[in-house]
Amino acid sequence: MNKRQKLNLVRILISLVLFIAAVIIPAEGKARLLIFLLPYAAIGYDVLYSAARNITRGQVFDENFLMALATVCAFAIGEYPEAVAVMLFYQVGELFQDIAVAKSRKSITELMDFRPESALLIRDGVETKVSPEEVEPGQTIVVKPGERIPLDGIVREGFTSVDTSALTGESRPCDVGPGESVLSGAINLSGLVKIEVTSKYEDSTVVRILELVESAASKKARAERFITRFSRYYTPCVVVAALLLAVIPPLILAQDFSQWVNRALIFLVVSCPCALVISVPLSFFGGIGGASREGILIKGANYLEALSNAEIVVFDKTGTLTEGSFTVSAVHPEAGPEAELLEIAAHAESYSNHPIAASIVAAHGGDIDKSRIAEITELSGLGVRARIDERLVHVGNLKLMEQIGTLGRDCDRDGTIVHIAVEDKYKGHIVISDRIKPDAEQAVSELKRLGIGRTVMLTGDSRKVGEAIGSLLNIDETHSELLPDKKVAELEKLLSRKNKNGTLVFVGDGVNDAPVLARADVGIAMGALGSEAAIEAADIVLTDDKPSKIARAIVLSRKTMRIVRENIIFALAFKAAVLILGAMGLASIWLAVFADVGVMVLAILNSMRTLKIKN
Repeated sequence: MNKRQKLNLVRILISLVLFIAAVIIPAEGKARLLIFLLPYAAIGYDVLYSAARNITRGQVFDENFLMALATVCAFAIGEYPEAVAVMLFYQVGELFQDIAVAKSRKSITELMDFRPESALLIRDGVETKVSPEEVEPGQTIVVKPGERIPLDGIVREGFTSVDTSALTGESRPCDVGPGESVLSGAINLSGLVKIEVTSKYEDSTVVRILELVESAASKKARAERFITRFSRYYTPCVVVAALLLAVIPPLILAQDFSQWVNRALIFLVVSCPCALVISVPLSFFGGIGGASREGILIKGANYLEALSNAEIVVFDKTGTLTEGSFTVSAVHPEAGPEAELLEIAAHAESYSNHPIAASIVAAHGGDIDKSRIAEITELSGLGVRARIDERLVHVGNLKLMEQIGTLGRDCDRDGTIVHIAVEDKYKGHIVISDRIKPDAEQAVSELKRLGIGRTVMLTGDSRKVGEAIGSLLNIDETHSELLPDKKVAELEKLLSRKNKNGTLVFVGDGVNDAPVLARADVGIAMGALGSEAAIEAADIVLTDDKPSKIARAIVLSRKTMRIVRENIIFALAFKAAVLILGAMGLASIWLAVFADVGVMVLAILNSMRTLKIKN
């Protein structure tokens, strides 16, 4: 507990001791009133003050007003122990609520802890300790072992392992070296590294995460908005009903007013909407906080609620279900060794920046002797032409082979086929493929196990590649060769096919999928911390590249919504039952106290279950 909570606990204990003493001490008349006023004043002064202050501001009907009215009226009719007990138990519930809210916020405050306070900047060859806000892109910083990386950047010198668990939820350290990117907020575990900064502090990963999670609480779900509207009309109705209960029955039945006033007090105590007003937002905040600890950043409770109704999940392919990095998966020469064919292709592609060219050069792995190469020409949409060792070489697609009059050979392997011809004679082909992510198949199977009605893949890749990956991952429906505008059109068709209460979830890499992410009911960006388009367009951001976390997010959202519904139904049903019993004279003030504070405590305990998701 923090200092304020400890002071409240001390106040509760002092009031409890005074209350027990007041019950034990034999006293009558004004003396009895005075000894009960002591614990009442100690425990309830802030509630009375808040009620009076809110009345002067025109905010009459709130929980402070209900508590003050009920307890003051109890004193007026001589129910001193009941008045003190109501206020005492109310404050116990408030303390419990305060502790629960603090616990649910803990995951958010832990995020605050990884906001670096300083950076070691190299300026004119001298290391200077500065605020991260002072460092500009292009400058170099030093990060020592055990320190947090203050800004996004690229390692220029040194090798180390970094802990990104606070960012991605991934507990396994990641090894980095020169040329590799690192994210702010990660911990440098082993070696000293020099990092070239690539973004300003306000645009860095750590700041984006904090802003995203902090703003999530402002976006309310329908259940939260319902409770807010409900409380606005519910409280004045309760006060009027209690007043009518205290006045009309004794007038009609010619009975003692004190009996009906006591029933009205019970009515007031029971009707306090604390359990609903506190537990529903707490459930959503706990769900968002629990998700953030696992690297699932949800922009608001409304998106958490929408995700729980997921009916169709649509995937982009490249960068979402696949790694998004091309590699040579097969080399098929017509004659001679594979290494010779790969060497010819690598030399021809060595001047190209295309990802396919880079993958061929990387697969070759040896030195490229540029003196052997001459007359390189990029052939748009076809490939490259080069003269290597005085021989004319063509490297490209089947259309290029047809253009030069060479008969290329088709391949039964899935992927992009790069054909090679030397002096117009066909030498063979190389297969380039995009690797499927290790947990992609698990992600799709878990979604099906959760009852997702349909899984769909939209890709700009060829039909052959798209259908092969869709079949391998057991995806229900695959649409290939789609440009971005065609993806939106396909998404519109899928939206028209879903049920009224169901939602469509689109999962993309966040860079070129912004239009589709924005159009879906719920847009999820994969591993897109560095993508401004993803942060803006997506409703949920996964801080790593694991599609299996989509199922985790759905499980969490469903659990959160189940707990919200449990709290609403339980609180309303129990309170309604005690209200009826109280109006009939069958419920005591002690049952009323439990119906208020007890129900609130139980609802808060239930809400705190959203902080954990079972694997």
